[in-house]
Amino acid sequence: MFDRDQPVTEEELHAYVDGELAPERQEAVEAWLSTHPDDTARVGAWRAQAESIRSRYGAAASEPVPARFDVARLARRTWPWKSIAAAAALAFLVGGSAGWFGRDMWSEQARSEHSPFQQFTAEAVDAYNLYVVEVRHPVEVPASDADHLVQWLSKRVGYQLRAPDLEKLGLKLVGGRLLPGPTGPAAFFMYEGPSGDRYTIYCARSNAPDTALRYNDIGKATAVYWADNDIAYVVSGKGDRTKVNDVATAAYDQIDSHRTPAKSGG
Repeated sequence: MFDRDQPVTEEELHAYVDGELAPERQEAVEAWLSTHPDDTARVGAWRAQAESIRSRYGAAASEPVPARFDVARLARRTWPWKSIAAAAALAFLVGGSAGWFGRDMWSEQARSEHSPFQQFTAEAVDAYNLYVVEVRHPVEVPASDADHLVQWLSKRVGYQLRAPDLEKLGLKLVGGRLLPGPTGPAAFFMYEGPSGDRYTIYCARSNAPDTALRYNDIGKATAVYWADNDIAYVVSGKGDRTKVNDVATAAYDQIDSHRTPAKSGG
């Protein structure tokens, strides 16, 4: 037995994300997360950070260790104490900061090296990768309360949204959630097919120029991006690029035909 109200430490949350939590604490931590949305959001953000780092730098783990870092060779060297201290400090900074700041570091690099299209798409695919694997809590508001979902998200992002009807493609709305976007709040809708395949639509304000549908493959996900009137959209999915394109085209057509100017004020 465990006490659902017994506080869970930050160390336990990190261990839970890393898959290193003691088995006897697993149920307690999951119970804690089910009633503490702030910690659930933190865990989700850490998982997204880890996924971003793995997708961008994971190949480095399989590379051979350079000869200059051979352990036996290094052991034979005489290291001045200042060099040892500097190396220890560097190891601490790299190891301790990579998990926590890795995604932010990558984002800074993206801002300097990549276009708004790539930056925005990366944010959308991060959200896709994080939530499509969720079984119990993939969305905040379910499709059974779709009217409230659209009204709530529209108010939070500051313009009138529409959840496209994709049933002609065999996809039903699962629901949606509010997320932090590149330039403010972002709306996130999830759809699911009869075989369990999921697609998401991510949208937020953007200063990117208007553009037609554009592809971007990030890891195992395929994304289709477009921007119109200071709002950017990304449809994400896995597998057949043609199906992702069909979903994006259907969403684009419905959103474009029902566009409503943003309301000013509260």
